[in-house]
Amino acid sequence: MVHFGRVSTAMVTPFDAKGNIDFAKTTQLVNYLIDNGTDSLVVAGTTGESPTLSTEEKIALFRHVVKAVDKRIPVIAGTGSNNTRASIELTKKAEEAGVDAIMLVAPYYNKPNQEGLYQHFAAISESTSLPVMIYNIPGRAVVNISVDTVVRLSKIPNIVAVKEASGDLNAMTEILANTDDDFMLYSGDDSLTLPVLAIGGTGIVSVSSHIVGQEMQQMVEAFYNGDYKTASSLHQQLSPIMKGLFTSPSPVPVKTALQLKGLNVGSVRLPLVALTEAERSSLVNLLQQLPQ
Repeated sequence: MVHFGRVSTAMVTPFDAKGNIDFAKTTQLVNYLIDNGTDSLVVAGTTGESPTLSTEEKIALFRHVVKAVDKRIPVIAGTGSNNTRASIELTKKAEEAGVDAIMLVAPYYNKPNQEGLYQHFAAISESTSLPVMIYNIPGRAVVNISVDTVVRLSKIPNIVAVKEASGDLNAMTEILANTDDDFMLYSGDDSLTLPVLAIGGTGIVSVSSHIVGQEMQQMVEAFYNGDYKTASSLHQQLSPIMKGLFTSPSPVPVKTALQLKGLNVGSVRLPLVALTEAERSSLVNLLQQLPQ
């Protein structure tokens, strides 16, 4: 079974000055992330601006990242949508592109009930031999995947993980208590990384790891080594940047932070817009406060 590691990065998609995918910058970003604490990559997720990427762009991005990674870490393709048939088609294309796994976000806007959610994820999972990570994010998708539905989905052989961005630690605890030991639960919120580890979660699918990947690895490592004081101290130090990267619509702040760190990944596509001068100044101050 593919293991996604402890710190998985939901990777931004680099764009050039004309707003097209910049594949050279994508290669640079992949290498930077691997060198700075990333155990696996999620490609063309929401952080990768998937709502504004065409199907053709996503497939090209999958192929390019697979080649750039060159089997060093797992590549997880974001192939979920609110269109089951379209997700199946994209999943098949992603598998052909050589990705190691797929991530399926809860179908947004059309608000299926729990049986509809189950059937949606089951149909896509049964169309592929790839491992599947379910993504629960009620704040964006409007629907919440219930504990019972996640547990039920975990019985499908290739559904191996859930990314939980509900913020509900009680629900996550129930999921962990009622799924097999090898079923992986990842936090979808950077600021909950340490609490999720404490209840038995595997790790984090992170945005902040673009900026503080090594520090997040240190925190996770300290926790697993039983050094809870160090883990707690690192959590406290990293908390401001974890929050700061979400004070404006993501991935605008993290793309700006990468630029400030000397890794220009371009701007964002509409309907997202660049930070204001005040927002940018606040982000600069946050970055200056990071532990050196």
